Amino acid sequence: MFVSVCILFLQTVAFSQGTLEGNVKDKSGEALSFSIARIKENNAGAIANDEGHYKIDKLAAGTYTVIFSSIGYDNVELQAIIQDGKTTMLDAELSSSQTLNEVVITGVVNPKSALESSISISSLSPKDINDASPRSTAEIFRSIPGIRSEASAGEGNTNITVRGVPISTGGSKYLQIHEDGLPVLQFGDIAFATADIFTRFDYSVGRIEALRGGSASTLASNSPAGLINLISKTGSIAGGSIGTTMGVDYNYYRTDFEYGSPMSNNMAFHIGGYFKQGDGPRNTGFSSNFGGQIKANLTKYFDKGYARVYLKYLNDRTPAYMPMPIQVSGTNENPEWSSINGFSAVRGTLHTPNLISNLSTGADGQIRRSSVADGMNANSTAVGGEFAFELGDGWNVTNRSRLAFNNGLFIAPFTAAVGTTDAIASGVAAGYTALTYAYTGDTVPANQNGNGLLQRMHLFDTQLNNFNNFANDFNLTKTIGRTKINAGVYKAYQNISMSWLWNSYLMEVSDDGAQLVDVHRNDTTFTENGLIAYGVPAWGNCCHRNYDTSYDIFAPYAGVEVKVNDQITADASFRYDTGQVNGSFAGGDGQTVQKDMNGDGVISVVEQNVATVDNQNIRPVNYDYSYASYSVGVNYLLNKEMALFARHSTGGRANADRLLFGPYILADGSAAADLSADMVSQSELGYKMRKGNLMVNTTAFYALTEEQNYEATTQRSVNREYTAYGLELDGNYSKGGFNIRGGVTYTKAEISKDALNEEVIGNRPRRQADFIYNFTPSFTYKNHSIGVSAIGTSESYAQDNNELIMPGYMYLNLFVNFRIAEGFFLSVNGNNIFDTIGITESEAGSIVDGTTNFVAARSITGRTFSATLKYSF
Repeated sequence: MFVSVCILFLQTVAFSQGTLEGNVKDKSGEALSFSIARIKENNAGAIANDEGHYKIDKLAAGTYTVIFSSIGYDNVELQAIIQDGKTTMLDAELSSSQTLNEVVITGVVNPKSALESSISISSLSPKDINDASPRSTAEIFRSIPGIRSEASAGEGNTNITVRGVPISTGGSKYLQIHEDGLPVLQFGDIAFATADIFTRFDYSVGRIEALRGGSASTLASNSPAGLINLISKTGSIAGGSIGTTMGVDYNYYRTDFEYGSPMSNNMAFHIGGYFKQGDGPRNTGFSSNFGGQIKANLTKYFDKGYARVYLKYLNDRTPAYMPMPIQVSGTNENPEWSSINGFSAVRGTLHTPNLISNLSTGADGQIRRSSVADGMNANSTAVGGEFAFELGDGWNVTNRSRLAFNNGLFIAPFTAAVGTTDAIASGVAAGYTALTYAYTGDTVPANQNGNGLLQRMHLFDTQLNNFNNFANDFNLTKTIGRTKINAGVYKAYQNISMSWLWNSYLMEVSDDGAQLVDVHRNDTTFTENGLIAYGVPAWGNCCHRNYDTSYDIFAPYAGVEVKVNDQITADASFRYDTGQVNGSFAGGDGQTVQKDMNGDGVISVVEQNVATVDNQNIRPVNYDYSYASYSVGVNYLLNKEMALFARHSTGGRANADRLLFGPYILADGSAAADLSADMVSQSELGYKMRKGNLMVNTTAFYALTEEQNYEATTQRSVNREYTAYGLELDGNYSKGGFNIRGGVTYTKAEISKDALNEEVIGNRPRRQADFIYNFTPSFTYKNHSIGVSAIGTSESYAQDNNELIMPGYMYLNLFVNFRIAEGFFLSVNGNNIFDTIGITESEAGSIVDGTTNFVAARSITGRTFSATLKYSF
């Protein structure tokens, strides 16, 4: 009897469930592949296949609201009536939003559409990113309007900034890189430990939002120019994908995966990551890319909010491409940049299998060995949590927190000098003539690789000992009629513990397994297997140093937003950052000792002066800093398709480890007056339009930047002001299967003040082009697509003296996507298909006109092709 009742009960349950299915298309009738259908009442849903068809099973009988969404399209809500044991058909037609109606969450307290926001913000979907054919996260950033990303260093150590704000050193000083609303590192320009080294894009990312200027000054610390936020998928809809990318004409292999799903009606999970190996797009001669990442999150949904926990584990190594030998002829005003015989500017690298092991003294004075193959080695384990709840009566609370354990290595060869064999060899043994030199390998290259050149190479061997950090952002909002008030507290902690342990080498100029070179005179050998010195005496042995510092950050903030009427929304916000810095640093003063480094019992020439960290004169670091930031803005909605906005912001950026160079830290550990933070003031006036299939954003801007900084490779300090004004345009247009998106930014910038070098006042800041641009036209037909991405810049000056010009350039990336079967695609990407040389930086500020010059510079990477097989389910 009991069994019969159970069977009857189960049959009743089974027949009390129904199915909802249908097709999702755009206004032209094209299927919206991988769009989402979600039940509003219980969060159940499904991802449509590549033909736009979706199906949701096991729905209890009743009436539901179904929300249809797809990136780049307005959401649509439709009613569906589910009947017991039956299938209900429901089709949806979505209108292109061109991103202006998409809800943005980055740099705003109250999520809203971009059309309603008084900020400049862009959103990139995974499709947008794939169409740009990037080979690294930095190349993704180049597709964002107004972002200058000098994507020539590899997968990290990229110089990144926003319209009008200078790149005076490395990294992203005035722009923060976030993952899910919190910074990866508290400072974006830590020497040889930039935030992008610890950041990887993979299939787990749902979209990237990029804010330029605007409210970033008051809603994030140390980000007055903007922020880039990588937002993870959360698994609210069941589905996943797996893909494998292979280099067609270079050695590279990478597999990405992701999967997410509701676990019940009120829980969901998502997991994703990648693994890679190979040489990479420049021929290093060994497996210089190896490692991967895994990210996961678990979300519990409640009636009035959610709670989420997440995990990230990154262990990846990739080569860092530093300035390398490049030939320049012609004149400073009209130079011709080209490859050197035997060394390609677009494929060559200083890495070689003949220099893998490096011996030096460690921070404690003991002998240690490192591997050049480790390159940029990022290790990060992060755990975090997030919750957001409606408390009732107009109150909402949100909290995000993350604890990250970070460390790694940065080991990269850098061309310090390049010239004729006699000139470089005599520089190694100063004062001597009649020198001879010998290659350390078994084979002597014919005619010295056809170029007759040698180079002095400095190996940037840097240990990233402890970069652990913690961040917590608590925010409370209250809605009173048309007014929204918010207040929050940001608390963060950042360790910066690093050891510089650099050496100098002599090597040939070759991109095919370059050999090291020894220099002799009679019976004296001045080098040892290519090693010129344990240290970098050519730079005053600046670069055997160690520092252990911690930064304790506290920042309360508040804001108010008033919807004056249906057209006008005004907002104002304020933030006050304080920081306490403690620790110590040592070195950089040129201390050397005699030391038998190779243990043979003999003190050779290079062992007579071995650079060491001066641990007998450790200096304290003990200072506080504070700065205030504010932002005011107004948005005027002309109609449902157009809006005007204006904003003025002043924000600060605390200086971190770069204060530990030069005279900035006094003997008692305090910081020199007014040097602990740099300020950026920005004004914006913008117009946004979305009409049918056309979207256009136009923003006029002005920026004033005050800066103090130090750059290790040039050994120079900076204390100056920059001013800039310009215009930013970006847009998107779709018609049938055709789409084009792009942007162009015009910037007129100058050095308006300089306390250390008056000669540069009025000059254009180095590497600042008048125009940067990107355009991506594409065409889709029956789930097959083809397109091209054009990225370019006008000319700029190599250095602040405004003599040597780096020419403008444009390079093209090609992408083709073939649908093989349902959910299964083959993509072929060609990067820089015309093999363009594009100089992004040069250590030399001038050349000798009318002669052939050899300088240390860096170009974008040359032509490569890759193929990806991807299955989405």
